[in-house]
Amino acid sequence: MSDLVTINTDNYAAMAKAMGLSADVNENKKSNILNRFRIWHQPTMGKTNLDGKEITMEVVEGGKYRLEVVGDTSVYYFSDKVKFRPFVQRFMYKRYVRNPKPKAGDKKGHYEKTIMSDNLNEDLKDNVGTFNCGKPAGFVEDFKSLPVKTQDLIKSIKRNRIIFGIVDMVDPVKGIDGETVKDLPSFPVLWEIDNKEAYKTIGDLLNKFSKMERLPLQHIINLDGTDAHATNNGTNYYTPKAKLDLTSTIDIAEDDHKLFSDFIDWIKVHNDNVISRWDEAVAKKQGDISDEDMKTVDNFIDVDIESENV
Repeated sequence: MSDLVTINTDNYAAMAKAMGLSADVNENKKSNILNRFRIWHQPTMGKTNLDGKEITMEVVEGGKYRLEVVGDTSVYYFSDKVKFRPFVQRFMYKRYVRNPKPKAGDKKGHYEKTIMSDNLNEDLKDNVGTFNCGKPAGFVEDFKSLPVKTQDLIKSIKRNRIIFGIVDMVDPVKGIDGETVKDLPSFPVLWEIDNKEAYKTIGDLLNKFSKMERLPLQHIINLDGTDAHATNNGTNYYTPKAKLDLTSTIDIAEDDHKLFSDFIDWIKVHNDNVISRWDEAVAKKQGDISDEDMKTVDNFIDVDIESENV
């Protein structure tokens, strides 16, 4: 468990760092299962009854906010409007790698991902034994001068803004049938944002907390619909319409201290797992060094020793 487990509104600097607010200001160039929140870009198909027959049809159009509750894999909840109360912010790199020839039962691909950090101004260990999912360190002045393979790699790596908080879905519907749900409770969630426009939109709101020296969990971000953007292949992707409510301040309750601690612990579990995978991958790479390579390394060492003794 983290040493920092309570919320102190009188110590803004410490709380802001713990909640990940200090990152964007200077950013220029147990189980880890948690409810997920996101924008769903595709129409959602579900079951409905038509003239006594159960048919599959579109029950929720694309561009809605989607809540995925742990343990409830058959039903997702969708809404046009959401009240989001942010607690903690972190950052990570993530890359999806497709399986070129999946066999029956194989996964279509897998994610390479880094530890979560309160900024992206340092190299982050990932779960494949490299840093930043293979993204070169430092700022690349001339991207087009890089080898095409390196360009493609960089394009495939997404920076993610991760927001931990509480969502209240306004007038939600079930994805299984599009029916309205009454009295849906609030849920603690993780929201991963990798779209550039959405990344900036939410980041700009969170930066206001830093400038005003306010803690994020004391306020609500109102998500009121989404903006549609056309792609070259004729589909749409969506970005949030978000507004920060600074007109009222939420009192911090006892449950908030516990939830904040749980979020911090969740991040630690994630990071410990990634670091463990990093250690395993690095050890394997070292174990794969051939005897011939080791002789070459020994020769370099001998030369260095002899040079130092001259």
